Amino acid sequence: MPLFQVDGPMGRAMQKMATSSWFRKIGPRVVPPTDRLLHKLSGGRIIVSKALVPSMVLTTTGRRSGLARETPLACVPQPDGSGWWVVGSNFGREQHPAWTGNLIAEPKAQVSYEGRRSEVTARLLDDAEKEAIWPTLIGAWPAYEVYVQSSGRNLRVFDLQPT
Repeated sequence: MPLFQVDGPMGRAMQKMATSSWFRKIGPRVVPPTDRLLHKLSGGRIIVSKALVPSMVLTTTGRRSGLARETPLACVPQPDGSGWWVVGSNFGREQHPAWTGNLIAEPKAQVSYEGRRSEVTARLLDDAEKEAIWPTLIGAWPAYEVYVQSSGRNLRVFDLQPT
């Protein structure tokens, strides 16, 4: 459960920061490593991003290296509790994040969510599926709308289902 509401004063301030050009340069170098470290030290219970949005650590298999790659991500738990949606926003930068290419190459992955690990299978949503859930994604993190504009690309959205 996030500490702050995305539509509250702190949430709006965080969104303003997260959508700024300077944060798109600095954020990817600071937020994920900090989240990975805290996640490891806390046994999977603490992720800084979780203060504002539901968050997980997604472990994919590197498509080139074959090595396990851990990526802290905002996630949207599905209303029926079956799985999660994750958005390849990459802080609104022009290129797709590496983890999305990894999931396309190998859809089997692991999720650490609220201290529990699950094996999942990822499926890239098509445009119609993405459009149907976009209001839910924006409700969880309105900055996704700005990220679409600043990145100039179609953000990849995945459905992660436990196996």
